[in-house]
Amino acid sequence: MADEPCTDGCVEVGSEAGLRALIGEPAPYAAGKPRAALHPLDREWLAHSSLCLIATSAPDGSCDVSPKGDPPGFVQILDDRTLALPERPGNKRVDGFRNILGNPHVGMVFLLPGRGDTLRVNGTARIVREEAPGTAPLFDAMTVRGNRPRLALLVTVEEVFSHCAKAFLRSRTWEPETWRPEALPSRARMAKALERPDAPLESLEEHYGPRYTEGLYRDR
Repeated sequence: MADEPCTDGCVEVGSEAGLRALIGEPAPYAAGKPRAALHPLDREWLAHSSLCLIATSAPDGSCDVSPKGDPPGFVQILDDRTLALPERPGNKRVDGFRNILGNPHVGMVFLLPGRGDTLRVNGTARIVREEAPGTAPLFDAMTVRGNRPRLALLVTVEEVFSHCAKAFLRSRTWEPETWRPEALPSRARMAKALERPDAPLESLEEHYGPRYTEGLYRDR
């Protein structure tokens, strides 16, 4: 598709040729950095990572990104091309899991707090339950605070590479002096306005208050 004017006055870039004309070609080291298996340094990164963002897409093309977090090392490395991530209690929407049932392709970004660079892993995923033969040791290793996950995501690695720190440097994400959590209403007030208008604000404030952390590994 050729580049075309939009009704808002912008010009839509409609082809890779048009995109390359504006952005240019990547340097050889950037174009060739994806690997098909985990390097020992990738293993070290995963052993220290406590947060992962998982992107999925349904067969109709609709997308979802879901954060997954646990103590560092929560990702189990089964071999150089296989990872396992535990599923923890949440809101039971399972948007990403439903996408994976129809389209197994996933993209993941693993973060280390305080580090601007990230580790990107692309691959295919399948959902497994503990009762599957040979999975007991895996689920043992993913038990946290007595919570043994019912499900896990097994990911076959297809691409893995490090991503530079520019986005985090530009956003100053890890600089506490830039943090303004008070700029928006509290989570309780946002839930009252957007999701649970019939619930008393006092009960929502109690739910999302200091006791909220007590239920991180319990079904709700």
